[in-house]
Amino acid sequence: MSKINPSKGAPYARILGVGGYRPTRVVPNEVILETIDSSDEWIRSRSGIETRHWAGPEETVAAMSVEASGKAIADAGIDAEQIGAVVVSTVSHFSQTPAIATVIADRLGTNKAAAFDISAGCAGFGYGLTLAKGMVVEGSAEYVLVIGVERLSDLTDLEDRATAFLFGDGAGAVVVGPSKEPAIGPTVWGSEGDKAETIKQTVSWDRLHFGDRSALPLDSQGNIKFPAITQEGQAVFRWAVFEMAKVAQQALDAAGISADDLDVFIPHQANVRIIDSMVKTLKLPEHVTVARDIRTTGNTSAASIPLAMERLLATGEAKSGDTALVIGFGAGLVYAATVVTLP
Repeated sequence: MSKINPSKGAPYARILGVGGYRPTRVVPNEVILETIDSSDEWIRSRSGIETRHWAGPEETVAAMSVEASGKAIADAGIDAEQIGAVVVSTVSHFSQTPAIATVIADRLGTNKAAAFDISAGCAGFGYGLTLAKGMVVEGSAEYVLVIGVERLSDLTDLEDRATAFLFGDGAGAVVVGPSKEPAIGPTVWGSEGDKAETIKQTVSWDRLHFGDRSALPLDSQGNIKFPAITQEGQAVFRWAVFEMAKVAQQALDAAGISADDLDVFIPHQANVRIIDSMVKTLKLPEHVTVARDIRTTGNTSAASIPLAMERLLATGEAKSGDTALVIGFGAGLVYAATVVTLP
């Protein structure tokens, strides 16, 4: 007989509150066009993006996270001291260690909450949500704060016509806690590392520091370019359109519901054409509200799903108790999809 006591957690978990933070600076396409040969019409038709938010010097990864988290904690109706774990998904916190989650946990006033960062790109929120659900049900934390935060303007090559217009900054957060009924469905997630080169950082940090500087990319002024995010647009588009609709359907099947049972669809805000294609492939009924936050927020990677969720609830386009399908996908290539009840 085992001498180890069993874990004692909640029977189920749910999202109890959501919060978001968008930087104050709004950047229209006209600003992007100052450094690339394109047009406003081309950007809108290719991506759906009209504006995006870029962070200022004081709007750090930590600062934006604290703002979004404070709103989520208040929305959940709990105190920061009740948070047992903080999970932060980001690819744009540039200090290798310590994890920015530890700083955020302290600034929020948690009581020595467990805190760690994860790197799962645009699927990071889904990964964090799955970890949080496990902690609540397992009993290692009663309430878990999940944050998706990015300052992708720091990783944007403004001379790259294929990506300069895509990225924005911001933070989204949710509080996950106990539930008496299922409110976060099974997660369908995975990775396809054979496609890792389709979305990547242009130059690794070690190559920037130790490599042959004469072989590093230069900007139009002859200066060494800071590492940026680059992607093979068409390959990523095809993968997202054809493969992620399958994953989304698997998440519906795993939750035991059909498209007709959905109220809301919140996909990663990568591209309006990808979103519209997924809606068509999944045959979503017209009554399903579809998040298209990308139009005014851009692609904020790990922050995009919670930011879109927060906006839909704030505007009344979605309401508490609605059933929502969420799916994130991106660099890795990685993906995560699940069905949730909105807070």
